[in-house]
Amino acid sequence: MNMNKRRLARENCLQSLYETDVAHFDADSIIESFSRLESSKDSTLFEFYKELFSSTVNNMEEIDGVIESVSKNWEIERMPAVDRAILRMAVCEMMILASAPVAVVIDEAIELAKKFSTDKSGKFVNGVLDNVARHHKLVK
Repeated sequence: MNMNKRRLARENCLQSLYETDVAHFDADSIIESFSRLESSKDSTLFEFYKELFSSTVNNMEEIDGVIESVSKNWEIERMPAVDRAILRMAVCEMMILASAPVAVVIDEAIELAKKFSTDKSGKFVNGVLDNVARHHKLVK
């Protein structure tokens, strides 16, 4: 699957995680509503989206623990919701799915933060994910 499709899947996953977190929508109903969108007609995009979203939701407690263990002075609940969703998704992709190089996952997360969050979010996301990668020896 090319990078643009993966990025679109990540953007959709970010939106879905945000809806789960902020609006408390049920994960299954979010997947169901996403499956009706035009972009879900691409089966490889939809499968990657579904795997990333489901894995993140199903491993949320473990993922939040990883994020909080490397986030100095930042409790997960205090983080902006968009940044929190980006971090959760990226940690899942780096540690659970491990389907893309860590550097690519971090770069994609930074781009999402720059596009959907604040001016400072890119640096914040980069710092946290860099700490996760080093602390868990995900980079050589």
